[in-house]
Amino acid sequence: MKRMSVTALSIVWALGCLGTYGAEEVAKQPDATPRFQKLAKAKWRQVFHDPCTGKWQDAWFLDGLKATVNNGRDGMTFTAGPKAWDDSCHAVLWTKESFEGDLKIEYEYTKTDTTNRQVTILYIQATGCGRERPKDISKWRRNIPSMSSYFNRMNLYHISYAAFGQRNDDPKEDYIRARRYLPDAGKGLSGTELKNEHVRTGLFKTGVPYRITVIKKGQTLFMHIQGDGREQLCHFLGDALPPIVEGRIGLRHMYTRGARYRDFRVSVPEQP
Repeated sequence: MKRMSVTALSIVWALGCLGTYGAEEVAKQPDATPRFQKLAKAKWRQVFHDPCTGKWQDAWFLDGLKATVNNGRDGMTFTAGPKAWDDSCHAVLWTKESFEGDLKIEYEYTKTDTTNRQVTILYIQATGCGRERPKDISKWRRNIPSMSSYFNRMNLYHISYAAFGQRNDDPKEDYIRARRYLPDAGKGLSGTELKNEHVRTGLFKTGVPYRITVIKKGQTLFMHIQGDGREQLCHFLGDALPPIVEGRIGLRHMYTRGARYRDFRVSVPEQP
């Protein structure tokens, strides 16, 4: 597959930012592509690998009793419950392992649903707030993983992608957005947004595989997406929010959403 040049990638990145920033503001943003490329080429040590073709319970645990998870030769198909507006139909798959520091997360994602509503989320380094819920999220009840029970009680980074508004009907109105949950603030999702939102990307078509690479470097997140003859880099800045330093990785599907995952890898920086 032919790769885009650095210049082309920069243009795509800038256009994506126009959803929340005007042209003048985008021009002031630093070009994220060289930094991402440097990080991607750095020395990383793989600490987790699931081909997603074996028994999913060996590497993951599930929040949500109405979800289904099935493994096959083509990967792990994960589908949330079928009823919209029913919080018991939300679902999250969590890694049994916890990860510290900077991370590189790589996997293949294929959207299997046909809806243009709700969101898919990648959770990065989640821990409980330590008050009503323990820091170790594996000790939480697994029944109803409502969104509010997470953003009010967890510290983590969140990237929503293949995402749409809850009442959307336009397949062009997708977005990719990042947050840092702030349970101690007691304000729900208010103030949790990382800078840079990417809208109307045209990515994540049903049945089309996309290779995703996410790099968490300090309080900055990169999400590189490649598939269907396209390539896009998303860049999120969280410098104004408290850092996240450890925790589990999660895959959230809001009700009605489903996808297939394959070749899921997590790496940490190689020590000099």
